[in-house]
Amino acid sequence: MGLIRGKMDESILVCVFYGPNGERLIRRGHQLSSMLGCPLYILTVDAVPFDEFDADKTAYIERWKELTEELGAQEFIIRDNEKRSSAKVIAEVSNQLDVTQIIIGQTARSRWEEITKGSFINLLLREIPFVDLHVVSVSRTIRASEDELFERGVRCYVVKDGEGYALSFTQRKECKMEGIFFKEIGTDFNNGIFKFMDDHELRQVTVHDGKIDQPEKIKSCIEEK
Repeated sequence: MGLIRGKMDESILVCVFYGPNGERLIRRGHQLSSMLGCPLYILTVDAVPFDEFDADKTAYIERWKELTEELGAQEFIIRDNEKRSSAKVIAEVSNQLDVTQIIIGQTARSRWEEITKGSFINLLLREIPFVDLHVVSVSRTIRASEDELFERGVRCYVVKDGEGYALSFTQRKECKMEGIFFKEIGTDFNNGIFKFMDDHELRQVTVHDGKIDQPEKIKSCIEEK
């Protein structure tokens, strides 16, 4: 009886972001929740308001909702128009739902990538140190060129985000500049590179979880205009 009660005390949260791996993560969460006989919740976090989602993103959301109902999960949660980091939002929802296990997906990174770009996993563990974290790694084969490490570029905009800058995929009056975002292949997070023109020269900065890693480069470019 003690073992059964322990299982029922478990609660799983699957975090899905814009990308093709969301369904895989949800099914992985369902497998685990079925084994433990515990509740399953699905969460997606986005800085853009829901009514400004593009067609592709809306299609992903609808598919995730369908899958939530199909698999008998408790709830599909959307936190849109969110200005805080994804890690803080995930932590807040986890605390509200008494979540004990979280499933996320992230591309395997080299040690150098961890040093230069930082780790979302570490940020999340600092927010919720007592929750078990399952990272479903997306394998990435060796590619011949940098271009093959990223998805096809999409137009986006830079907006102020506290002391730094973040990407917006819809044009707003507060947009500071525009450019092209190239998302890393195989990740559910908005990680990649942002390329923009500065005084007729093409420049780029790295992006982690939708935030510009080198805000000083963006700031200097904006101030020059």
